[in-house]
Amino acid sequence: MAAETRSFQAEVSKLLHIVANALYSEREVFLRELISNAADACDKLRFLAISNPDLTADDSAFKIRISADEKAKTLTLSDNGVGMTEAELHDNLGTIARSGTSAFVDEISGDAKKDTSLIGQFGVGFYSAFMVADKVEVLTRKAGESTGWLWTSDGLGEYTVAPAEKATRGTIITLHLKKDAKEFLEKQRLQTIVRTYSDHIPFPVVFVEGEDEDTLNQASALWTRPKSEISDDDYKEFYHHVGHAFDDPWMTVHWKAEGRIEYHGLLFVPSQRPFDLFHPERRHHVKLYVKRVFITDDCEGLVPEYLRFLRGVIDCEDLPLNVSRELLQRNPVLQKISSAVTKRVLSELGKKATKEPEEYAKFWDAFGAVMKEGLYSDTGDHKETLLSLIRFHTTESDKLVSLAEYTERMKEGQEAIYYIIGDSKEALLNSPHIEGFKAKGVEVLLLSDPIDDFWIQAMFGGYEGKDFKSITRGSADLDAVKGADGDKTDEDKAEDKKNEEKASADIAPLLASLKLALGETVKDVRESTRLTDSPVCLIADDGDMDINLERLLRQHKQLDNAVPRVLEVNTKHAVIKALAKRVKDGKTGQELDDAAHLLLDQARIMEGETIPDPKAFARRLAMAMERGLAV
Repeated sequence: MAAETRSFQAEVSKLLHIVANALYSEREVFLRELISNAADACDKLRFLAISNPDLTADDSAFKIRISADEKAKTLTLSDNGVGMTEAELHDNLGTIARSGTSAFVDEISGDAKKDTSLIGQFGVGFYSAFMVADKVEVLTRKAGESTGWLWTSDGLGEYTVAPAEKATRGTIITLHLKKDAKEFLEKQRLQTIVRTYSDHIPFPVVFVEGEDEDTLNQASALWTRPKSEISDDDYKEFYHHVGHAFDDPWMTVHWKAEGRIEYHGLLFVPSQRPFDLFHPERRHHVKLYVKRVFITDDCEGLVPEYLRFLRGVIDCEDLPLNVSRELLQRNPVLQKISSAVTKRVLSELGKKATKEPEEYAKFWDAFGAVMKEGLYSDTGDHKETLLSLIRFHTTESDKLVSLAEYTERMKEGQEAIYYIIGDSKEALLNSPHIEGFKAKGVEVLLLSDPIDDFWIQAMFGGYEGKDFKSITRGSADLDAVKGADGDKTDEDKAEDKKNEEKASADIAPLLASLKLALGETVKDVRESTRLTDSPVCLIADDGDMDINLERLLRQHKQLDNAVPRVLEVNTKHAVIKALAKRVKDGKTGQELDDAAHLLLDQARIMEGETIPDPKAFARRLAMAMERGLAV
């Protein structure tokens, strides 16, 4: 079979160009990435050999070898892991199918030095080899197969794959080093890199010189070692390895569970969002080991989906080595481990939130939206803990606020936890719905994540006996709340009530006229107690779908038509008073009809909605301006 030459996919070519030409200050990390990949290959084969021992019958001692040829200026790294087929070479090294390169390219900024630092976050560490090499050869043979394959590329746009002889399974990567990369031929330099970045790799990493082999790392599972023997740098480098990441861990949780079920846990919370955090599959990346043998990095149910940002290892002593993925999902031991791991992580997050609120705010900005998924999906024992961990932006605070802090600050007479949902904090702060609440100093939660529409509907019973209530639905219930007017005398309050009753009587004819003019485009027209500055706003009636949820469903084609809303009118606004006077004087013609539709369109604009008839809106606005200028 002849060699086949192919072009890299466009995204891969773009990535390789950045990598090869970036002035990267720590080029040595290429060795970490290649060793990490080799360790993964050994891990996978060790797992496959549990059910098929023949795969490792010829060589069961896993090892990663490094050798340097100063004369040829080549650095070679080999493993006796699972190896690759021809198809896997194309998929893994030539396309975006499994490399994550597409997501990487989406993040490219044009700053080569900055962009290269993202490589590890997107699982494309193999390409870092081109930082030090102008030609890379990958000779590989899949375990259990007889045919080997040679992948070759200079990283400039094309690669070739050809059949090749290889006596044993595994992969050999040969780097033809650039002129300025000769330092990576020196044993001492390589030893320093391995001990710095890969000391935790659970397989021997050896330097080969002729017949001699010198082990460069400790080759022990880091998670089984006592915490007193592990430095912060050790943890950091293990996180880089297990998470294929370049950022530092925000939090490290390392413990050993003893008792009826024994397991080790070493988990990390990243400081930056992983690129696939909101992928539809919502997969986690915590690896499951049994007695130090890698089983899978895709164990459904090991950690809940709302903790899928975690990276790390769970190593259990009480599961059989030959357990299948299907049996794992139903295994009661795994279910107990999952519950215990979740409890442990949430507990550590709670400690962080209490002791270091500013640091916790950084975590919440990155992963809060994912954590809130648990309020909707977790039917176990963790919902109350989650409620204590969630944080909110509010109308009364520049800092993130917990529900405990919110309830402590509730006004006398306030019976509900008020919230509003929208696209952004800034838009919500400008919403007319919060005007009355601000005037009385009543705090409102500002919710702007897509999941907010769903988890809050599942909060039956509320928090500490206080129900959650949307301020864009139903009555505002502000009359019973003692706010800015709490120091008024009974006589003052009686006078206010008398004036309000008179204003309601005066406004009634206008409300009826507006309802008649707008017809079925609104459900009702009512006097508002929540508005102080704006003339009108739209609300959902009690029992109707919340406005933002309806908008979200329509955007995703889950709902065809908008539900008619209630138009609330601010009787104290100058425009409304003027219209009321016109109605009282019997002036209810076309001008009132135009005014009614302009007010409705204004309310829609304030909600961030599209005006259904822009041409009619423009005509009415021009006519109103013309009449106003003519006065």
